[in-house]
Amino acid sequence: MYQNQEIGKWGECVAVKFLEENDYEIIDRNFRCRQGEIDIVAKNKEYIIFIEVKTRSYIFFGNPVEAVDKRKKKNIYHAAKYFLHINKLEECFVRFDIIEVFIKKNGFKINHIKQVW
Repeated sequence: MYQNQEIGKWGECVAVKFLEENDYEIIDRNFRCRQGEIDIVAKNKEYIIFIEVKTRSYIFFGNPVEAVDKRKKKNIYHAAKYFLHINKLEECFVRFDIIEVFIKKNGFKINHIKQVW
């Protein structure tokens, strides 16, 4: 596995732990379909939440949230619609979030951005 993929997988694990510690229930991870891929599908009392995780060890090329462009959002949206359909959850309230994981010398920092689009 490439180093960036390993960092990404690690960031997703950190994000899952963060979500669980904050009373989110993880429904699915790495959901893939023809329409796209969703890193984490979670739920809380109000929403089904589709979460894109971006992990960075440096921000030379910008903040992680900036990597979620219009095309990526469109793919996540269509994959989310499919996920809701196959799981008969079309009537649920939905939210799209991004979790940024910043790797630091002595640990990491998480930035949970809710209702991004």
